[in-house]
Amino acid sequence: MSTSTGRADTIIYLDDVTIDYDGFKALSRLNFYMDRRELRVVIGPNGAGKTTLLDVISGRVRPASGRVIFGHHTDLTQLRENEIAALGVGRKFQTPSVFVNLTVRENVELSLRRASKGVFATLFERGDVDDDRRRIDGALEQVGLAAKGGVLAGALSHGEKQWLEIGMVMAQDPELLLVDEPVAGMTDEETARTSELLLGIARDRSVLVIEHDMEFVRQLGAKVTVLHQGTVLCEGPVEQVQRDPRVLEVYLGQRRETTHAQR
Repeated sequence: MSTSTGRADTIIYLDDVTIDYDGFKALSRLNFYMDRRELRVVIGPNGAGKTTLLDVISGRVRPASGRVIFGHHTDLTQLRENEIAALGVGRKFQTPSVFVNLTVRENVELSLRRASKGVFATLFERGDVDDDRRRIDGALEQVGLAAKGGVLAGALSHGEKQWLEIGMVMAQDPELLLVDEPVAGMTDEETARTSELLLGIARDRSVLVIEHDMEFVRQLGAKVTVLHQGTVLCEGPVEQVQRDPRVLEVYLGQRRETTHAQR
């Protein structure tokens, strides 16, 4: 294994990482890095290892081999999920997990402490009220829900619930935000607003996005990494990646398999 990326501005570095599920390598000796204040999009066919990449960074799964270096030196493979979150890694899952019977503001307030404590403990803990208020106000303003703080989360649209969950993560002030398919099920207008939101977040921190919607990927205009069979197939601007013969073959091959299976 290598000992360094050679880049002082790297925020996350996966070094020769393998995730093995009973012989199936979801990630296969993967090497991947991204810089501080970078917005990166990861695409790839089903089973390419995209969500597993987020799982290993956030600590949901532990690799069979390899290292996951956060910042300059911390190997995340030795830490639990809550410890990784406390270091500054925030994750927004594909399906919003908001508390529909709490208000928008209460959801963000609850998120501030539940990463490191049990949910019931957070209900009775006051913490630093002024600091919490600043974080909550800032997060709601950032995701465009400041005017809906008193609205029950269950009354929000699908897109608003996605933004609320991003706000819940942002209130924890992560250095690295992991986002899994944020625009699935959104309208065109909501998709455009989500693009603006993530671009704004990436001005101050690193954002790693898993996505299938290529129009959304083009809106982001970020560097794209293509995964295939648990390893990096190619990287570059979206226009370059879409023209790459290897990418075309991988996606075309998957469509052929799907069509054959449906017959």
